[in-house]
Amino acid sequence: MHDALSARLIEKAGSKAAVMGGYATSACLLGKPDVGLLTMTEMSTQLRYICSATGIPVIADGDTGHGNAINVIRTVQEFEAAGAAGILLEDQVAPKKCGHMEGKQVIPKEQHVRKIQAACEARRDPDFIIIARTDARSVNGPDDAIDRALACKDAGADVLFVEAPIDVAELEEIARRIKAPLVADIIEGGKTPLLDVTELNRMGYQIIFYNLGSLYTITRALMDYYDYVVRHGASKGFTGPVGSFEEFNSLIGLDEIKKLEKRYLRF
Repeated sequence: MHDALSARLIEKAGSKAAVMGGYATSACLLGKPDVGLLTMTEMSTQLRYICSATGIPVIADGDTGHGNAINVIRTVQEFEAAGAAGILLEDQVAPKKCGHMEGKQVIPKEQHVRKIQAACEARRDPDFIIIARTDARSVNGPDDAIDRALACKDAGADVLFVEAPIDVAELEEIARRIKAPLVADIIEGGKTPLLDVTELNRMGYQIIFYNLGSLYTITRALMDYYDYVVRHGASKGFTGPVGSFEEFNSLIGLDEIKKLEKRYLRF
């Protein structure tokens, strides 16, 4: 999920929560890959729009905290003020990369632990969730990643997130060795197997991210539509999925606006 419209659609579909990811936000705001190009202010501004558009809890991608532990303090407070229900913070060297890309590096475990401590102390609402993510599995192997996650648990993290395990055996080992709420990140074409929620819940994963399939679906639909219109000089005859003017206006809340107009704009 990356913008206010996708937030409304996720809520309408019946999801109990949503996650705002840096990968999709970078692609949609900048047209650039997830390689640490977005600033904290760009992320928090987009987050504010998203939280204003939906009533379900939103977890926000805080990347590396946009700096050291001092920067983490401001990032947490800005994201909380924007309306997020939680933040995830990772241990990559800045500038970071998407967790399923190659060429990542991680900071020393102790530095990440201090960032998590700073994040926990910076939040104003005790219900604001701190998710400690480690990308060490792809750099140093699963044992180091699990060790880092457990250290973050001791530092006060509410939820732990070992990014990019490569098979079911690793997913099961992570859940067996880490007795805490866990995140699984499922990406089409990514490193982790495409398991369903029931399977992951059975293993011990409470929060499941299906964060990029929607972006890929939107992108393919737009490519098909734009290609057709450019080639034919018209949209008539396009056989892909297309909604209607009235349907879309209703979806984004025009009916509610009309009711407010009748109430407040009578002359």
